[in-house]
Amino acid sequence: MLVRIKHFLSGIAVATALCATPMWAQQAAPAQATPGQPQWKDRAEYDLVDSIGKEADANKKLQLLNQWKEKYPATEFKKMRQALYLQTYQALNQPQNIYAAAKEILADDPKDVYALSMISFLTPVMTNTSPEALDLGEKAAQGVLAQLDATFAADKKPAQMSADQWAAQRGLAEAQSHKTLGWIAMIRKDSPKAEDHFTQSLQKNAAQGDVSYWLGQTIIGEKKVEKYPLGLWHVARAAAYDGPGALPPQGRTAVNDYLTKAYTGFHGDNKGLDEVKAQAKTTALPPAGFSIKSVKEIHEAQLAQEEEFAKSNPMIALWKRIKDELAGPNGQQYFDSSMKEAQIPRLRGWVVEQRPKEILVAISDKTTPEITLQFDAPISGKVDPGTELQFEGIGKSFTKEPFMVVMDVEKKNVSGLPAAAPPAKKPAAAKKPVHRR
Repeated sequence: MLVRIKHFLSGIAVATALCATPMWAQQAAPAQATPGQPQWKDRAEYDLVDSIGKEADANKKLQLLNQWKEKYPATEFKKMRQALYLQTYQALNQPQNIYAAAKEILADDPKDVYALSMISFLTPVMTNTSPEALDLGEKAAQGVLAQLDATFAADKKPAQMSADQWAAQRGLAEAQSHKTLGWIAMIRKDSPKAEDHFTQSLQKNAAQGDVSYWLGQTIIGEKKVEKYPLGLWHVARAAAYDGPGALPPQGRTAVNDYLTKAYTGFHGDNKGLDEVKAQAKTTALPPAGFSIKSVKEIHEAQLAQEEEFAKSNPMIALWKRIKDELAGPNGQQYFDSSMKEAQIPRLRGWVVEQRPKEILVAISDKTTPEITLQFDAPISGKVDPGTELQFEGIGKSFTKEPFMVVMDVEKKNVSGLPAAAPPAKKPAAAKKPVHRR
């Protein structure tokens, strides 16, 4: 799914959005011709162009430009007229005409930065994926990059701009060019090149929700498990970021739905997703070492943990395997065939309750009774809850709801019971007094 820009900004904002009439590409029309320079055909042409320069209404300006073109098709100020057409179409939010005007300029001057920037910007916006359009967009973006040093030379900086602002303008122009080149590579299914250009674009301008989404989609589309977390990060950025350059709210909602599905499929559930979105919202590129565990990695870690636990706690691990079988759909059958009237291996548990001839024991959580130990005689002494016992015995019965295994045990096979108190001594018989006669 591609997120497409479906509308243009209006008014003065369009200049910023399109890099149109960028400060580094503005062209001022001379008030009058000078010797050795292009000449006006007559005074009427000069007056007409002068009126164009003074006209603030874009629609009226376009009408005047059309008059100029009709009355003076062979003007010596063709380049100026082309630039004025481009700026006027820009003010009118007419992308198709902007594109056509830029192409006309490039036909005469293939290195015109203003026209190159317009073609570069409009290529992904208009989503024309014909080979010719992609080739032209690629050349335009490369042309802007090739002229960055000359375009943004210190002596070209407008007086009203600071050096930092001028550098920022260069960064935006560079980001836009890499964005276009990344989009073209993505359309051509050249994922490595698309990933490289999109990343460079975000490094120069982090405020690009569409680039983050395209980059995430590109990486996920490579179907390399080790890179999947990186792809999820960039999609999360597109879904969460709501500042300048963000996707529209409806687009972010759709992307968030896709993200939730993709994250859950990879991770197994949505745990940790909110944290990833919160972090991605603040920065376009993930921190070093960023990772999200896959279902396979989580499963392997659980197996390793269970294996280690089994080595350290073999009796509890044995009970877990037994209980998993008993709690399954064939639990009663398993008990009848494998445990009933059979010797159950030694287990370890903790006392929950003592009865005259029974002790209820918990193993899984130390508080929930799971096994009833039945003795053939009353238990002497008090066995406190929480006392640890080790025991073995014969399986007698099983119920799944509530879960309980009953075992017959002999006292000698249960360790941990308190020692029986020694029998009380009988008081010595009193000696009969001796009567002397």
